Amino acid sequence: MTELVVFDMAGTTVDEKNVVYKTVRQAINATGYNFTQEQVQTAGAGKEKSQAIRDVLALDGNDHPDAEVQSIFADFKRRLVDAYDTLDVTEQPGASETFRELHSRGIKVVLNTGYDRPTAEKLVRKIGWAVGTDFDALVTASDVETGRPAPDMIYLAMALTEVTDASAVIKIGDSRIDIEEGQNANCGMALGITTGAQPETELRQSNPTAIIHQLSDLPNLIDQTSQLAR
Repeated sequence: MTELVVFDMAGTTVDEKNVVYKTVRQAINATGYNFTQEQVQTAGAGKEKSQAIRDVLALDGNDHPDAEVQSIFADFKRRLVDAYDTLDVTEQPGASETFRELHSRGIKVVLNTGYDRPTAEKLVRKIGWAVGTDFDALVTASDVETGRPAPDMIYLAMALTEVTDASAVIKIGDSRIDIEEGQNANCGMALGITTGAQPETELRQSNPTAIIHQLSDLPNLIDQTSQLAR
């Protein structure tokens, strides 16, 4: 029986027009590189953003000192603040309705993200969601020691919602690293969704339990899985 669903934010529950990875690319390429948007999203999707920058830079096969990564990360954060100040952030279609449907079944809802907490909280405020009303907890990359694909954020989500059995947890996200995070936490299901950073062909490389194409598909998938388990 499902007790908790842990949702990724950008590309999964939040529609921010892919501004994060566009901004990652801008900050990196402003220092003289020429990485494509596809390279940035393949190497960086779903990760804590300084790690995403590090992994994109590594694509050129050279060593990149931490000082370079941190300089680009600082520029990225400045650019992202400016972008979010003007961006019309909305929820992904069906997000609030899906949260309400899960709550009506007694299933808890947590948002988790590779953003730091100030950025994640700004997104939540822009959409108009509230912790304790629309969802039960928010877990960010800056709340844990090790980001995705380590399971730390899911373990914290379980602790905050008093869920003790990982097999009763579903993780869903729009990147391979979301799926791998769920697998590393031994979640009952680690799902991909095709509304964000990576296409279905990319998501399938991480062997998700299933892939859905819209959030409103999730309650039916839970029903189907429950029936099969009987």
